[in-house]
Formats: sequence, structure tokens, C-alpha cells
Amino acid sequence: MWLERQSRDPYVKRAREDDWRCRSAYKLLEIDAKHKLLKPGQLVIDCGCAPGSWTQVIVQKINSNSCDMKLPKGTAIGIDLQYVNPIRGAILLSKCDFTSAKTQAEILQKLGNKKADLVLSDMAPACSGDRSMDHHKIIELCSSVIRFSTVVLKNDGAVLCKLWMGGQQKILEDAMRKLFLNVKPVKPNASRDDSAEIYLLGRNFKGMI
Repeated sequence: MWLERQSRDPYVKRAREDDWRCRSAYKLLEIDAKHKLLKPGQLVIDCGCAPGSWTQVIVQKINSNSCDMKLPKGTAIGIDLQYVNPIRGAILLSKCDFTSAKTQAEILQKLGNKKADLVLSDMAPACSGDRSMDHHKIIELCSSVIRFSTVVLKNDGAVLCKLWMGGQQKILEDAMRKLFLNVKPVKPNASRDDSAEIYLLGRNFKGMI
């Protein structure tokens, strides 16, 4: 069934043709086309980056691979529990648990004295089949990303987190509104029609009072 769905999915075919590592690249490309999140010279953190398609998009958009010498060079940092094959222009922390204090300390070390413009998360827990439990787990992941973003973001920075819709969504949105001036759910067309996934976008980080 999964193989049949993959074979019919136009985004899977396009990803192969466009040399993206997986179809999720189009989710970020679509969100960025609408919301203009990624710009040359930015510092961007990509949480849950395997197999690397979002990081590929980030590298291209922020010019962290110095492909255009006329534009400022950005910095892309990707983190994942799985091994991620190297991506030119990206700093990758493979086999690292983003939620651990050790990994977050390593990210801070990579940042040095710099602050991030954008924190992205396409992380999701392994599905258990229990929707309520899975929703709770992804809320915990989102909460971890948002807490970390308050440490690393520049004032006016942004965060984008994957979420599965459920009863705790509004609680998370309300918590984000205390930190960001603008918070909204976004669902790109590249998300599968039968998927409960959305992304929460928080913009204009207020900074820590």
C-alpha cells in the first residue's frame, strides 16, 4: 500500500527529478514562497533534518554553500537522531537527540555568539497508532523546539514546527502567542490530503523580558 501510494505521488517523482532527498522539500518551498522566511545570509537551525531535503532547501535559499558570491553567506545547522549524509554548505549533527541538553549545548557551541534568524522543525515521533498519544508526543517535541528557540533566536526571529492536529493545539498556539507577535497554522499543498499534519508558524519573536 505504501509503495503504491509512493508510485502515484507526483511530489515523489518531482523530488527525484529536482534532486531533493525526499518530497518534504516541497512543503518548505511552498511555505517559504508564501511567507518569505528564508533569505541569503541568515542563520537557520533545522531540527529533525533527516534525510536532508529541508536542509538542502535552506542551504540553497540562505546561500550557505556560497553558490552566489554576490550574496551574503548564511549558516545552516541540521540535527537528527538518524545519520544524515553530508550536505555541502551545512553543519550536520547526526545521531543526536535534539531534546537532550548535550545536543542543545553542542548547537549553542556551533552558534558561538551568534543568534538564529529561524528555527525549523519537521520532527515527529514514531507513530504508535494511538492518535491521542502520538499527538501528545509531537506536542512535547514542538514545546522543546519553542523553548530552545527562545534561547537562540534574534529578536524578531521566527519558528516553524510540525504538528499533528489535536486537542492540545490551541494550548500550544496560546503559549507561542506569548513569545511571538504573529502565530498561525499553515498547511502546504504538498502535505498529503489524508494527513493530520500542519505547521505552526511563529513570527516576530518578542525576545525574553
